Amino acid sequence: MRLKAEQLSAALQKGLAPVYFLSGDEPLQLGELADAIRKTARLAGYNAREIFSVDTHFSWNQLALSADSMSIFSDKKIIELRVPSGTVGTEGAKALTAYCERLPQDTLLLISIGKLASATLKSRWVESLDKVGVVIQVWALEGQELLQWLQQRLQQRGLHAEPDGIKLLASRVEGNLLAADQEITKLYVLYGAVKLTTVQIFDTVADSSRYDVFKLMDCVLSANANRIIKVLSALRAEGIATPVVLWALTREARSLITIKLALASGQSKDTVFRNNQIWDKRKPLVDKALARLNLTQLNTILVLSAKADRQIKGQQAGDAGETLLAVCLEFASLQIVRTNA
Repeated sequence: MRLKAEQLSAALQKGLAPVYFLSGDEPLQLGELADAIRKTARLAGYNAREIFSVDTHFSWNQLALSADSMSIFSDKKIIELRVPSGTVGTEGAKALTAYCERLPQDTLLLISIGKLASATLKSRWVESLDKVGVVIQVWALEGQELLQWLQQRLQQRGLHAEPDGIKLLASRVEGNLLAADQEITKLYVLYGAVKLTTVQIFDTVADSSRYDVFKLMDCVLSANANRIIKVLSALRAEGIATPVVLWALTREARSLITIKLALASGQSKDTVFRNNQIWDKRKPLVDKALARLNLTQLNTILVLSAKADRQIKGQQAGDAGETLLAVCLEFASLQIVRTNA
């Protein structure tokens, strides 16, 4: 059974499932969902607990051994599998499918795993978990969902805020729920259960945004012009060397050219992405950039990058920072518009 995160509480009140499968890359939500399941299980008499971290040294035979060991002990037991990578491999898929086909008595299996690829969600082993238990995918919160989450979190502390204050809080934490929870706790400690003013939030909440070159690469690949300008300005303010930023942009352009040429030669996308170290989290961004940019545009980016390099070295007149912005906007299929006064 597939549920949304907000539906878990009501489902737990109706009873426990033998298997819970939590997937996503938002640690606060994943942690709180797992806590809720463990708390309900303890109240139902699941007092024993075994935790396995699935890494390169983990053997999937341990899952079957742990499940079979219930014949020795009288307590109900929780088996926790923590899979940070988002993949279980061939052996893991077989082990989980076999577990679901022969569910042990008085045992609750709780699996926490990283974000899954869309194809994995249709795999046999995930379908097996879905048939016997609960599958919940956790998504990063954005827009109105993030604002609602912040409002609910404030209310849990007895805090209330003006709409502008909640928007300010959202802009400061930039979707980082762990940072948001810490800032809300700080507001509660400082002011107690009150109605907060926007000024109080502005004065108290730190700007949790941390800009780096890799974040800029995500912005240029997704063609987010507003974010490009904001991140570039922040990198400059943090003293990140211009040559470092230029190196990253040039590397990204050359990588896209290599990928385009390989795809044009008939190679499969999966093979090309793997050969160029494009992993699951970046695939949508790279796909978007490949669809938007042609080889001529990518070569233009390299020409502009060479100009910026000469400006940085003092070999050509002009502002390297402005040329760097032009490179970024070219990635976003935009251009700096100049007007004559």
